[in-house]
This record gives sequence, C-alpha cells and structure tokens, in this order.
Amino acid sequence: MATIRNRAVLVSEFGPPSVMKIVTEELPPPDANEVQVRHTAIGFNFIDIYQRKGIYPLPLPTRLGFEAAGFVERIGAGVQNLRIGDRVVYMNAGVGAYSDRRNVAEDKLVRVPDAIDDETAVSLFFKGMTAQYLIRHTHAVQPDELLLVHSAAGGVGQILTRWATALGARVVGATGTAKKRQAALDAGCIAVVDTSEDGWADAFLEATGGEKAHVVYDAVGKDTVMHSLDCIRPFGLLVVYGASSGKAPAIEFETLNAKGCLFLTRPSVFPHNADPARFRANAADLFDAVEKGHVSVEIGQRFALDDIVEAHRAAEERRVSGAIVVIP
Repeated sequence: MATIRNRAVLVSEFGPPSVMKIVTEELPPPDANEVQVRHTAIGFNFIDIYQRKGIYPLPLPTRLGFEAAGFVERIGAGVQNLRIGDRVVYMNAGVGAYSDRRNVAEDKLVRVPDAIDDETAVSLFFKGMTAQYLIRHTHAVQPDELLLVHSAAGGVGQILTRWATALGARVVGATGTAKKRQAALDAGCIAVVDTSEDGWADAFLEATGGEKAHVVYDAVGKDTVMHSLDCIRPFGLLVVYGASSGKAPAIEFETLNAKGCLFLTRPSVFPHNADPARFRANAADLFDAVEKGHVSVEIGQRFALDDIVEAHRAAEERRVSGAIVVIP
C-alpha cells in the first residue's frame, strides 16, 4: 500500500491558539493490527487546550486531539474484527486526532451503532466514557442517592447528571457562574449552587434541607475541593477528576477523619479503559444509555479543521454553549 498525503495539526511550542499549525505530510499504510481511519468528525475537549498551553505538557513537537469518529479506509495485517467501511470511534489512542486520517490500533476502536451518527458519537464519546466510569466504577450510583456534581453545565457534567438521574439519583449541580444555572437544571439537577459566591457549601446544604451528599464529583480542583469536603456525609466519597481551576490542594489524612471518615479518590478515564475488553464493554454501556435516551449531547458549533485556531479561541472565550465538533 502506498503512502497518502494527509493534513494534521502540529504544535512546536506551547502557547496561544496560534501555535497550532496545519501541516501536510505522508501518512504510511497501517502497520500490523492497525487500521487507517478516515475522520469524518473530530471531538474537542478542554484537555486539548491544557496540552496546547503546556499546562499538561507533552514532548514537543506534538499532535493534539484524543477523539475522532470516521470509517475504516485501509486495513493492516492481522486485523481480526474490522472491515473496510466500518464506522468507528476512539478516545484513548493518544494525541493525534486533529487530522484528516490516522492509523489506529484495532483494539483502540469501537464500532458506532447504526442509530448514532458520527457527530453525536464524537461529541459524547470522551465525555460520556468519563461519566461512565464515574457512575459505574468509581462509585456505582444507586437510586435515591444524593450527588453533588461540579461543572454541571459542562460537557461531562451534563452527561453525568442526566445518566445519574436516569439511575434514580438526586443531583445538585454546581456551576461557576449564575448564567449556567438553567443548563444544569435542564440536565436534571434538582437545585444549583453558584461556586463563585462565598458560602456556596452552605447554599448547598440549604438547598438539600441539611442533607449531605453520598458523593461529590469535583472537576474544578483548586477553588472548590476544600469546600466540597464540607458537603459530604460521613463515610461519603470525594471524587476529584479534573482541575479546571488548577491543581487541587493536598488534603491531610486527618482532615478526612475529622469530617466524617471520608473517602477520597483521583481517577481518570484512560486506566479505566486500558484493557481492550473492558473498553468495549464500557463503550457498549455508554451507547446503550444513548439509545435509551439517558445520555444526550447538544452540538454548539462546528468548525472546519482549517479553522482549528478559531475553535480554540471560541472555547477559551466561552463563546460556545454545547459541544464543539471539528470537521476535516
């Protein structure tokens, strides 16, 4: 098989959106146990911004993007379960999704069900797989449990809220601005607190009649974690799975004891999907929730790959409500 000319985003230095450059290069045929995927839709996630800025530094030069959907265009030797033309999606093949095509190991791909289009799949796959491990593995959410979900109006937060609500849980949302309150309520929150206001932990307890949460899902980090501890009932769980405001502060073990023998964990999506069989099972669980209407996503704006700089600017300036999809 011959090489193919292929466009991809390359970052040679950390910095503002303008450091991203589109280069055209030769893409070799897929190696053994790989397929070549022609991307039809590329997902955008805030981790892309953190990596481009160097907050989560990668060796330079680097590619960007974890998530894409498309169809199998070429197949390498030894591929067992995929065929040319199969619709697929991935989120844990490493960076490089910002491109027209990509060679991806077969065990990093899952088929997209016929009932789900490519843009929907790529809008919710990374975020939905994050919500999936949070409510299925980090803590198996049960009916009538009370949850506090930070960033409830965000991509993961809305999916997590809708899915947990479908499982019978009660969700109080937390948002960083009052403007996002309605989006959190629309996702199923029974109440919403504004973490930009002093005393928001007291506002949470007021909204629940003094009842504390079984689990707090905190994706904010530095600005919220210590107050999140005050919202958890004895023997409850604090799940810190993000750091949108900065790295969470260290917590003394005795603090967990003093606040009710609390549990604390810092999980992430990739270890939960490192095993191919578990990855496929988790994806099947997510797609089942989508088809049942428990999980949905709103596409806020589409950008061409050529306009990737503007896509990042729009995201950083909070000009887009809903998911961003990049079209090659």
